[in-house]
Amino acid sequence: MTAIVRGLLFRHLTAVVVGAMVGFIVFELTEAGGRWLFVATGAVAGVAAVIALQLYNRTARLTEVKITVPQISELTFVVNNESRTVAWKLFVETVTRISIQPLDEEEGLLREALSSLYGLFATTREILKTTRPSTPVPGGQTVEYLAITMLNLELRPFLSKWHPRLQEFEKGHPNLPESAWGENTSCRRELQAIQGNIHRYAMGFAALAGVREPEAMLVSDTRTGALGESH
Repeated sequence: MTAIVRGLLFRHLTAVVVGAMVGFIVFELTEAGGRWLFVATGAVAGVAAVIALQLYNRTARLTEVKITVPQISELTFVVNNESRTVAWKLFVETVTRISIQPLDEEEGLLREALSSLYGLFATTREILKTTRPSTPVPGGQTVEYLAITMLNLELRPFLSKWHPRLQEFEKGHPNLPESAWGENTSCRRELQAIQGNIHRYAMGFAALAGVREPEAMLVSDTRTGALGESH
């Protein structure tokens, strides 16, 4: 039984329970009689309609998507209209930063790349904080899970390791270029691996958002290193 089928069964069961409760309340009010019967019946019907509408809006057009998450495995995600919007925002934030653009040896600045990754971390967290969480469907993950996994398994470990080291070099050698940093090559090598993983997360967000041919949107701009953003 797929996650979508289980979601449909859950919605139908919820509708049955709400309907039964409305019927019970109406029956009790019928016993009381009087004009208040009609007022109360209308109020109960209105509340039931609002609940049903909210439930429909939050689960409408459920889509099941399978995505291979770096460092984990293939997972099944279930998205609706709201979570598609969140996924689109995360896709845009991820692919419009220089943090996912390759840095050839002796080209580009690590400081700019790390600052861009910090910006991606902060923006992703803010998007998650300001949007309503997806309703979990049994057997399926949510777009929030994919975003938080990217933060905790990719961005946080890399930044926690390399930001203080680069900062220490910059403070101790303000007049030296990054190329003089003894860990320059090691940092670039790990950055390249992180960039590859973030690219896969970006494609995951694209799949959840329903973006067609997302790779076509990743045309590098040599002037900024990204699609219209320099951070």
